[in-house]
Amino acid sequence: MILAYGFWVSPDFKEIAAGVAIFLFGMLFMEEGFKAFTGGILEKLLQKTTNKLWKSLSFGVLSTTLMQSSSLVSVITISFLSAGLIGLAAGIGIIFGANLGTTTGAWLIAGFGLKVKISAYAMPMLVFGIIMVFQKSRSIKGLGYILAGLGFLFLGIHYMKEGFEAFRTTIDLKDFAVAGYPGLFLFALLGIAATVIMQSSHATLVIIITALAAQQITYENGLALAIGANVGTTITAIIGSLSANVQGKRLAMAHLIFNMVTAIIAIVFIYQIMNAVDSFSHWVGISADDYTLKLAVFHTIFNSIGIIVMIPFTGQLVDFLEKLMPEKKVSVATPKYLNPATEAISDTAIESVRKETLHLYDNAFMIIAHGLNLHRHDIVSDKDPDTVITQTKKLIPINIDESYNRNIKGLYSDIVAFISRAQVQMTAEHGDELFELRAAGRDIVEAIKDTKHLQKNLSRYIVSDNAYIRDEYNKIRIQLLSVLRHLEEAKADGDVLELDTMKLKIESDDTTANGTLEKLIHEDKISAEMATSLMNDTSYAQNMTKKLITMGEVLFATGDIEMKTLERSLALDTDEVQKVLDSQKTS
Repeated sequence: MILAYGFWVSPDFKEIAAGVAIFLFGMLFMEEGFKAFTGGILEKLLQKTTNKLWKSLSFGVLSTTLMQSSSLVSVITISFLSAGLIGLAAGIGIIFGANLGTTTGAWLIAGFGLKVKISAYAMPMLVFGIIMVFQKSRSIKGLGYILAGLGFLFLGIHYMKEGFEAFRTTIDLKDFAVAGYPGLFLFALLGIAATVIMQSSHATLVIIITALAAQQITYENGLALAIGANVGTTITAIIGSLSANVQGKRLAMAHLIFNMVTAIIAIVFIYQIMNAVDSFSHWVGISADDYTLKLAVFHTIFNSIGIIVMIPFTGQLVDFLEKLMPEKKVSVATPKYLNPATEAISDTAIESVRKETLHLYDNAFMIIAHGLNLHRHDIVSDKDPDTVITQTKKLIPINIDESYNRNIKGLYSDIVAFISRAQVQMTAEHGDELFELRAAGRDIVEAIKDTKHLQKNLSRYIVSDNAYIRDEYNKIRIQLLSVLRHLEEAKADGDVLELDTMKLKIESDDTTANGTLEKLIHEDKISAEMATSLMNDTSYAQNMTKKLITMGEVLFATGDIEMKTLERSLALDTDEVQKVLDSQKTS
């Protein structure tokens, strides 16, 4: 209604509104373009540059300066935090840096956009950008989106500038100026509202700067609008966190706290900061009446003050947010890392699935261990396996069906559903990695089913009076204990090639077990029923072992996709394992 009324009242208002719309469209194009390069480059950079707070801060500044979108940086950061790739402190550092990086937009608009006829540059950018968008190459398409986005940004700035210039001949908005602190609070609220509506502080800043250049608002009210825009920009992070896990929500709250604190400091010390702006402007040669550039200086100074004030309290802020938003304890396993915030970016989607499948494995580990009448702490200890087995004679009560339904079934279904959604917009290489992870999840589920079959006889025969059948089932337990222990070591070290040793040992043990079984039957030391059960259960144990090792080779591999693929290609397959065993026999 307000827009329609504005169009009816003034044709110049239509030009300003069209400029804002074109500018926002350009922002969307640029974000789409940069997403084309988030299939590895940005992710690797992010992981390498967030191990210290100053590095996180620098990354936030540089990435936002490059992409000219603190919103995109915020969404990517929430995505990585939700996927567990970075910690909360690192995420907060990036958000602090993004706030400072976003001030470069004001410098570019005030220093270049209003001084040059940028519409002349917009047209070639649009033409070449759109041509590139229709190319098949993902990189060229991404560059096309970025180039066309810049073209739309320039065109939008041009229309807003022209609209405000013409607007002042009919209506002088300075007539609505409010001086002093009432004006500061009023226009700060207007800045918040404008940014919340447009979800872009850059768009709000462009309107402020073009209105200032056309002398449609006062300098003081323009500064208040900029302060409000800084607070309003948190809406994007808040919206992005709605679909994120608790870590993403904590980061959105940190963003809001930082921007609110910065805004309060800016308003309380507005006149002192204005004096600092005047001094700096005089020192660098900015004229006293160049209010657009002075607004850019102000924007940079008050964001820098916010960072200086908040950085010493980052640790306390993390502690506060973790207490304010604790992890929810649930009776049924639910996803920790899967959420829409991580779906759009290939690497975060893959890492989310990997971590969630690790979560699935951790839940399965307990079920498998108890199904084998073993305790987790014994498996991961340095105790001799024979000692562990002799010390765990008392049966551990476990209902595998109930545990499966509570801790595995729903979680596995969520992983499969997430993979189906995420694969739609992935390259073949990333899609193959998700396929491998889905197969790893299936192997975990199958291993639990084998445990269920194995448990029926195992719980009966490990307490049997027949020492021979008791020993054979304890051998199965020792073998599986060793497999689980090796898997935990590979998980901790990230070295999946060491699982090859386990493959060779298991295959060798299987041959020995077959010979032992034949001897026990021949010597009538176990009954026919026992022999049948032992044959079936040995087969279940073998299947469990192979599935768990295959799962470990996929799930515990670290590094990028190329490194994981290389490690899998070096791992021994079934034929190669047999060849090694045959060569050992002949040597």
